[in-house]
Amino acid sequence: MAIVQPETRFSFAESDFTLFMKVCKGMVKQDQTSMQEEDEERMKVEVGTLEQLPKRLGKCVRVGNRELALFRTGDDQVFAVENRCPHRGGDLSQGIVSGEFVFCPLHDWKICLKDGRVQAPDEGCVKTYRAAVKDGLVYVEL
Repeated sequence: MAIVQPETRFSFAESDFTLFMKVCKGMVKQDQTSMQEEDEERMKVEVGTLEQLPKRLGKCVRVGNRELALFRTGDDQVFAVENRCPHRGGDLSQGIVSGEFVFCPLHDWKICLKDGRVQAPDEGCVKTYRAAVKDGLVYVEL
């Protein structure tokens, strides 16, 4: 269940995308109970091995109808985001990783891999997925 901050009002007629953008901008927050319920409902999916992910580069994987971009940082952290830049739909798996950011290969938009937010002066965000490595296998929570 989403909790709307008092200064933010929206109608039920708003699209899911509009609500998603408000979440990205921090206008809508989830309560702790809601987040715990979502955690219980998430499904872990094996998407490959850590060795298959080159450091500081991306890899595109398809899970059902979702196309994800997986990234391995220089210090072996693994991140998963939707594989589409919010600007012009660029293939983020083709981007370059620097620290905890990926740069879109089309127009060099800088996107945080932790929270999916596009860095200023640009605006927007991509959906992020929790990623974990266990015994050399990479899992993504959907």
